[in-house]
Amino acid sequence: MIDAAMFFLRAGLFTALCVLAAAGLISDLGLQWPLAVLNELAGGAQLVRYDHLPPEENEECTYQPIADALGPLAAAMPLRSALMQARIAQGFTADLSQREPLRMIRDPYAAYSAVAVDNTNNEVVLTDENLFNIWVYDRNAKTAPNASTEPKRLIGGLNTKIEFQCGLYIDPANGDIYAVNNDTIDTLVIFSRKAVGDVAPDRELHTPHGTFGIAVDESAKELFLTVQHDNAIVVFNKLARGTASPLRVLQGDRTGLADPHGMVLDTRNNLLFVTNHGSTHQVRPSSPGTRRREEIAGWPLTRDDAVPGSGQILPPSITVYPKDAAGDAAPVRTIQGPKTQMDWPTAIAIDPERNEIFVANDGGNSVLVFPAAASGDVAPLRVLKGPKTLISNPTGVYLDQPHHELWVASFGNHTAAVYDPMANGDAAPIRVIRSAPPDQAVPGLGNPHPLAYDSKREQILVPN
Repeated sequence: MIDAAMFFLRAGLFTALCVLAAAGLISDLGLQWPLAVLNELAGGAQLVRYDHLPPEENEECTYQPIADALGPLAAAMPLRSALMQARIAQGFTADLSQREPLRMIRDPYAAYSAVAVDNTNNEVVLTDENLFNIWVYDRNAKTAPNASTEPKRLIGGLNTKIEFQCGLYIDPANGDIYAVNNDTIDTLVIFSRKAVGDVAPDRELHTPHGTFGIAVDESAKELFLTVQHDNAIVVFNKLARGTASPLRVLQGDRTGLADPHGMVLDTRNNLLFVTNHGSTHQVRPSSPGTRRREEIAGWPLTRDDAVPGSGQILPPSITVYPKDAAGDAAPVRTIQGPKTQMDWPTAIAIDPERNEIFVANDGGNSVLVFPAAASGDVAPLRVLKGPKTLISNPTGVYLDQPHHELWVASFGNHTAAVYDPMANGDAAPIRVIRSAPPDQAVPGLGNPHPLAYDSKREQILVPN
C-alpha cells in the first residue's frame, strides 16, 4: 500500500514539474533534485539522467498560460499549489483594495451600548459599538412607529479615537462626555459638550487594555474604571491625562473580581458595586526582567502575569466594596447564584432613594432589580422582560432621578427605551429612541475575529 501511494505521489509530482518546465517556469535541471529527494525517501532508484527526444520536423511549442496548464491537476495537487493557481490567474499585481466584495454582512445602523442623561441640557447620550459614534438626542425625542430618531449631533471619525465604547459618564457641571474604549485603542476619551463631527478629544487618558465600566466620585475627584481581562479596578484622578499612573488598584484572588464590566458608586454609603461575567484567573508578579505588555507604574498585573492552569468560569455576580478599597481587598458582600437570574450582567445603576440597584442582564434580555443591601443567592425584586419591553441584549442602564425615568440601551435591536423605574414584567416603554426602522434585522456583530465555515450545515461561524 505504501509503495503504491509513493508511486502515485512520484507520478503526480513528476507530471506537475514537467508542466512547469514546459511552461518555461523552471529549467530542465530544476526537475532533477525534487525527484532525487523523493526517490531517496522512498528507498528506490535515483534519477541519474534523462535525454530529450530528437526534434521533429516543423516542431512548434505553443505557449500555454500556467493557470490553464495547472487547471486539470489542481484537484490532485497540494492546497498551496491550488492557491498559487488562483493567484496566477488573478495576477500578482492586482490591487486588492479596488476589488469589490461579492457580498457583505454588515449592520448599517448604530448599535447602542451605553446610555447617560445630561439633565442640565435635557439631552440623552448614547455610545455606538457598531459605527463607532457618540449620538446625542433630545431627551424627550418622540419617534414615529416605523422611523428612526433624528439626533441633535454626532461625534465620530478617525480623529475622535472612538471604538467599541462601553462605558459612559456625563460631567454634571459642564456636560463633558467621558467615553471608555474597550477592545481597541486603550484610551479614555473626553469631549466637551459642544464637540461635533470628526474632532479630536479635548483630553485623553491612556488606560489598561480591556477597560469597560466607568464611575466618578465628584466629591473626591476620582475616576474608576473596570478592567475586564485583568480582573481589576483602576482609580485615577478625575483630571488625569496622558500616561498618568492610577491612584490605586483593586486586584487579587480575594477581590472576587471575575471579568468585571459595569460599575456604580453609592456615594451615600461610600460603596462600589461591580458586575462580573465570571471568567477569572490568578496572577502573580513576573520575574525581574520579564518582558511585559505595559510598563506604566502602578498598573494592574496583566495576562502576561497569569498563573498557567488557574483559569475558572464562575457564576455571574455583583461584588460590593468600600469605595476606597485597594489591593487584594475582599468584597463586603456578593450577590451570586441561580436565583438571581444573572446572565452576563453588564451595566448597573442605583436608586439611592429606594435603595435599589438596576442591572442590564445582557444574556437574559432583561433588567433585574435588587435591594442595594442584597447578598448571596437572592431573587430580584422585579424583572423587566418580554416582547412588549423591546429589551434585547441590554448593555446600558441609567436612572434619571430628576425625571424618575429608567433608560435601557439594547445592543440587540437598535433601541434605547425609557421606563418607569417601578416597571415590572412585560411592560411597554414610555418612549423609544431608534437608530433604525423596527423591521431592520440585527446581525449582532461586535468586533468579529477569525471566521470558520461549517460545511455540513453551510453556516458561517463568527466569534465576537
